[in-house]
Amino acid sequence: MKKQADYIKRIEIKGMWGRKNISWDLRADVNILSGVNGIGKSTILNNSVRSLTALEGGALTNDFEKEGVSFVFSPEDATYINFDVIRSFDRPLISSGLLEKIGNQDVKTELDWQLYQLQRRYLDYQVNIGNRIIEMLTSGVLEQQAQAAEVSKPKTKFQDLVDDLFSDTGKKINRKSNEILFEQDGDELTPYQLSSGEKQMLVILLTVLVQDNRHCSLFMDEPEISLHVEWQQRLISLIRTLNPNVQIILTTHSPAVIMNGWIDAVTEVSDITTR
Repeated sequence: MKKQADYIKRIEIKGMWGRKNISWDLRADVNILSGVNGIGKSTILNNSVRSLTALEGGALTNDFEKEGVSFVFSPEDATYINFDVIRSFDRPLISSGLLEKIGNQDVKTELDWQLYQLQRRYLDYQVNIGNRIIEMLTSGVLEQQAQAAEVSKPKTKFQDLVDDLFSDTGKKINRKSNEILFEQDGDELTPYQLSSGEKQMLVILLTVLVQDNRHCSLFMDEPEISLHVEWQQRLISLIRTLNPNVQIILTTHSPAVIMNGWIDAVTEVSDITTR
């Protein structure tokens, strides 16, 4: 019987590159992997994500343990975990064939592709919260009716955060649209017309929002790329403001990401590696 975990307690990788073993004990809130270039930060994240994807698809525990990766969940009898992955590199999609598949001329980069996928998840999220509000208002239970307005607060908080982040360029979310659209000086903008840094922050916050306050492990490889230093400093707090149930697992080279109270969450690759 499948049982969902609240968070990952430990990631173990045996024989990485044929010679290194990793044992990383994780916190429920924030986990930051640090180390020099080439030491294996991205490899640890990528191997973990591939194995979780296989597990999500129904692979047996032994199937991914053969690849050298195993997990300890909380609770320990859980069989899988809800997770998301954010890719920060804004590279062209020309060679991937995705442009031909989706037929959208605005979707040209990896961040565009993530935004394209998130638009559908955002629409589904709005339908779900709308249905919950209707159910609560028509339940006949006064306590549920009084709490109905609380359901839409995360969406409003998301919109407020994005408006605040983009205020220097005068961009605001169009709150009347079911899709993510922006207004700037009387013009309407799609997410694909934003700068790389704006797209990246939008991808991160939108991914967190559509998890709808569920427990989730969020993997990010160097999320500071393209982000202004001020946004780097605020990144973790913004994520946890939208969903305190998200377990953040990231790699970084940026002191700004950890300087607002997250130094204790940093783990050096060399400290979790044995030969």
